[in-house]
Amino acid sequence: MAEPQILSPNLARAALESDGFWRERAGGGWATVVVVLFLLSWQLLRFFVSRRRVGSSEAADSSRALATTASSHGGSSSGVSDLISDADLRNLIISLEGKLQGDDRWEDVIDKSSDLVSYKAKCCRPKDEPLKYLSVTIFEECSTELLRDFYMDNEYRKRWDKILIQHEQLQVDENSGIEIGRSIKKFPLLTPREYVLAWRVWEGKDKTFYCLIKDCEHPLASRQKKYVRVGFFRSGWRIRQVPGRDACEITMVHQEDAGLNVEMAKLAFARGIWSYVSKMNIALREYSSHTGRATFAPSLLRLIKKVPPELEVNAETSMQEVSERSGSALSKHGIVDASQRKPLSPSTKWIANGLLLVGGIVCLSRGRTTIGTQLAVACILKKFMKHGAESSQEHAKPRPNRRKPRHVS
Repeated sequence: MAEPQILSPNLARAALESDGFWRERAGGGWATVVVVLFLLSWQLLRFFVSRRRVGSSEAADSSRALATTASSHGGSSSGVSDLISDADLRNLIISLEGKLQGDDRWEDVIDKSSDLVSYKAKCCRPKDEPLKYLSVTIFEECSTELLRDFYMDNEYRKRWDKILIQHEQLQVDENSGIEIGRSIKKFPLLTPREYVLAWRVWEGKDKTFYCLIKDCEHPLASRQKKYVRVGFFRSGWRIRQVPGRDACEITMVHQEDAGLNVEMAKLAFARGIWSYVSKMNIALREYSSHTGRATFAPSLLRLIKKVPPELEVNAETSMQEVSERSGSALSKHGIVDASQRKPLSPSTKWIANGLLLVGGIVCLSRGRTTIGTQLAVACILKKFMKHGAESSQEHAKPRPNRRKPRHVS
């Protein structure tokens, strides 16, 4: 069975290949060349820095991967059934309500609609975590079963989404309903990204469906130098009927750390997501008559599990009660451990910020720019100003008085 589709910040990179993103204004062609060269230099720097960390991480990843028993054709295996639990579903139900912790705030990104589809999304940046996106897409004249099959059918997706260049099924655990797969996605100007993911689907009342996807390791998916392995990935969605209408909606929450610049990813997402959604809507309409669905749907139905009754009640009532009962069980799932991230050395940070500043001066020295240039300039200014603010704070800190006290006799 194919890996579920992700309508998420992946589309920030999908936006980079859209016609609208690269459409130039008069006299702006040379600026695009400058920006492309600048971005390639930035990615090259990141590549050399990341290679120094690969050696130590590969040993740890290999040991974790060997703990999972490979099984390509189904059945239960040790470790796989524990990858995604009902506690993860409980966490997903809470996240889909859009509740945030502490001082985190949602920022509106886009809100557009047409005759058959509407899409709105917002994002926030939790402390020590990747960007979090929350989106709602409504498809008119569509059933929840059709939308569920469409999102889960990755073989069909390869027909209309050219970003996905490779996918393979690694394991299916029919007892728990958990699947594991590996996908390769190619984005413009970037090294191909490799995703090794586990996912699970539940069915609730009134043909409501939930899906949770998370990163994992697997012995059949060893790391390769030609790909960048996405190390953190948490995504999930809920598909349900829109009350009183011949339409259904999919609400999605997504976090991913693919090693991209945050500001540029946000801008590219806002610029290109609507064209991607429109393209997906056309593919969805054609999927209703797709012959392959007749063989795909039965295999999917065998793996779908029922939402536990206590979670079904919680989903219909108070999300606050779910959060309080979850307690420590939820704290183990879907949270980034910032202590495991090794920060860049001061010298590397200096080189990176210097490169960003030079690129900004070059781009800003001309009046007419393409949208690619605008994104790079915004990224440059944001990065440099942030670095300047941090430096100012560092210099503003009081220094301890190291002078020896003078004794007056």
